[in-house]
Amino acid sequence: MPPFTMTFSIDEQHDGKLLRQFLQENGISRTALTDIKFHGGALLIDGRPVTVRHVLRAGETLSVVFPPERTSDWMDPEEMPLHIVYEDDYILVVDKPAGLATIPSRHHPGGTLANGLLHHYRRQRLDSTVHIVTRLDRDTSGLVLVAKHRHVHHLLSTLQQKGKVARTYEAICHGVMVDDEGTIDAPIGRRGDSIIAREVREDGKPAVTHFRVLERLHGYTHVSLQLETGRTHQIRVHLAYVGHPLAGDDLYGGSREMIDRQALHSRQLSFFHPFARRWLTFAAPLPGDMAHLIETVRSSTTPT
Repeated sequence: MPPFTMTFSIDEQHDGKLLRQFLQENGISRTALTDIKFHGGALLIDGRPVTVRHVLRAGETLSVVFPPERTSDWMDPEEMPLHIVYEDDYILVVDKPAGLATIPSRHHPGGTLANGLLHHYRRQRLDSTVHIVTRLDRDTSGLVLVAKHRHVHHLLSTLQQKGKVARTYEAICHGVMVDDEGTIDAPIGRRGDSIIAREVREDGKPAVTHFRVLERLHGYTHVSLQLETGRTHQIRVHLAYVGHPLAGDDLYGGSREMIDRQALHSRQLSFFHPFARRWLTFAAPLPGDMAHLIETVRSSTTPT
């Protein structure tokens, strides 16, 4: 597989500019430049090597060749069905089913989305490790954004910090929410000595969740949610905090009577593509278990 390469056509706007400045303006950090210099990468103008002190001229073609990426020798590729919603040379969007962990852990060392993606890469002869940009809990379904190279991961993470990666979730929570829409602004931290559970606490990290009611059902509410922050279990903790835990989320007070996992789905993903230079938006329909829950409680009794 050819090395990961970024190519730029130099126009009049950048004529006379130092290559170092141009690279910084295009998201290539000093750390990345050091990696390129000492680990087998290259900076090429019209195919010939140059340094960061090169003065750019309109009409030139710049190629930034990144060093080979170290592959994941601690993680085994595993063949599994993957619902790939979008793929190009830089980015993948995958619709993850509930019950599939995103990355390996002590409790789930294999059989994860990352293992499946690694197998997908090997079939493409792509020498890269798996870079998850938007991670989901094991029992949360929906869209996951994946970078195919560590530099792409860096660019997407930077865009995420600037609000240019947006996710919309849908959930089914216990109880009938009164307000049509609103914001939950409550800091989140670890619950006691637990390495898993979180809770709202004064010394926690800032966390903001916006919600909008989609439908009020008998004993439940179908709700749309957007995050300003990305704390662990944020939606689960915030909804439990306001008295409406997710259906199926027994860690935070929900009941598994109607569904055997938390009823939470990453419904829509929008992001600014750092290479196509435009916004892309993808959607994943509600999975069968959540759709069935809605239909079941909708047809039971009209809420009062």
